[in-house]
Amino acid sequence: MMHDLTLSDVLAEHARSRPQVTAVVDGELRLTYPELDDRVTRLAHGLAARGVGPGERVLWLGQNSHAVLELLLACSRLGAVFCPANWRQSADELRFVVEDLAPKVVVWEQSEAAAAVRQEGWVLAGEEYEGLLVDGGQDFPEVADTEPVLALYTAAFDGRPNAALLSSAALVAHSASLLVVRQMEPGFTFLDNGPLFHVGTMMFCLATLQIGGTNVIMPAFDAEEVCRLVDAEKVTQAFLFGPMIDAVVAANAGGKYDLSSLRFVSHSAEWDEMITVDDSPWCRSKMGGYGQTEVGGMLTFLGLAPGAAGFAGRPSPLVQVRILAPDGSECAPGEVGEICARGKSLFSGYFARPELNAAKSAFGWHHTGDLGRREPDGSITFIGPKLRMIKSGNENIYPAEVERALKTHPAVADAAVIGVPDERWHQAVKAVVALKGEASAEELVEHVKGHLASYKKPRFVDFVESIPKKGFTPDYDALDQAHGGGNYPGA
Repeated sequence: MMHDLTLSDVLAEHARSRPQVTAVVDGELRLTYPELDDRVTRLAHGLAARGVGPGERVLWLGQNSHAVLELLLACSRLGAVFCPANWRQSADELRFVVEDLAPKVVVWEQSEAAAAVRQEGWVLAGEEYEGLLVDGGQDFPEVADTEPVLALYTAAFDGRPNAALLSSAALVAHSASLLVVRQMEPGFTFLDNGPLFHVGTMMFCLATLQIGGTNVIMPAFDAEEVCRLVDAEKVTQAFLFGPMIDAVVAANAGGKYDLSSLRFVSHSAEWDEMITVDDSPWCRSKMGGYGQTEVGGMLTFLGLAPGAAGFAGRPSPLVQVRILAPDGSECAPGEVGEICARGKSLFSGYFARPELNAAKSAFGWHHTGDLGRREPDGSITFIGPKLRMIKSGNENIYPAEVERALKTHPAVADAAVIGVPDERWHQAVKAVVALKGEASAEELVEHVKGHLASYKKPRFVDFVESIPKKGFTPDYDALDQAHGGGNYPGA
């Protein structure tokens, strides 16, 4: 175990090396690293008394809280797996998570959805949660840093979500990469205002832990409260993007709060005047790159590729990326294939999904399910979700690539691409387009032809009021039924 470094080990070291540093702020609660370490130890004893041991799962059903970080670290100490569930889900969705994960302990906050699926023995946040913190004399098990410690449910592209399992080793490796690209320094303070069930917030929470910084936690985004906490806690960075930034600017009209400690991305004249525009590679690149839960957050960073052709940048220094064809061979630069990866920050597979895990790790690489292209300068361009492929003659055509080209036309509000049967070519490309301006079918076809190889252009264009969706992606089954799709390879 000499070379292992779990999240629990990171915390224990900070308790010794940073005894006076504030680790967590949550409302009135303020914890130094030694205080956090003590609470995590007592929480681990309490969880162990309830039967939580190596490989067991602990589920959190609630908004952001110091309890999320404490439960994760306590699970690391026990060799268990912690899952913060999406508290915005319906009762049916939460019921699926509870049944799928089969947690040994569930800690929950009052909500209509959680109350609807509550079972006997669940621990209510607040005083009941504090009751889990007990003194104990038993030793904790030796835990390898390659054991899963965090489970995050991913988008339900195939109809049901899957819990991606991330080990301490993967999370520490990802944090190390993020520390470099964001150029975090001692004193770094992160405002956890985004959901901690999302890898985008969790990755910064853990990188802040890794550097020995301060996590300031708020239950959910509120623009006025963001302003107050940035001012009061001298926050360095928060989980913010376009509309959220605009809301913060509006909440701070007149300069009521001092936001100058926030070192963030340039956004607007009003925003830039309130904050300190950061010059780290992460912020200079507008936080650009490509990532997903299964890779710990970010797989590639635009900040590692200033001026590169590929708008997803270059891979983290702790991973390898390949663009692979369906047969596992590597695509030549300029060719579209699936973004595949392996390396230190990748996940350990999905919980209880052996068939999916086998498919996702074909040829010894994690298959992201997303399409990309290696540019001649070696950088990566993200195309879009793979989902399905159109076969026209001997050519493979990916709808996401054609959809992206269509959406660059100023008159296109949304677009989806399907394959329709063709006697000569087996399939032909049909675009289904919702307009926000004026454009003819011929104009859109020529537009795509100007961006992609000619064989990828639509042969047919249907105009509609809106594109039916399944989650965030087009509902291709509905589109096929309404617009004559069919003859897909493998069908």
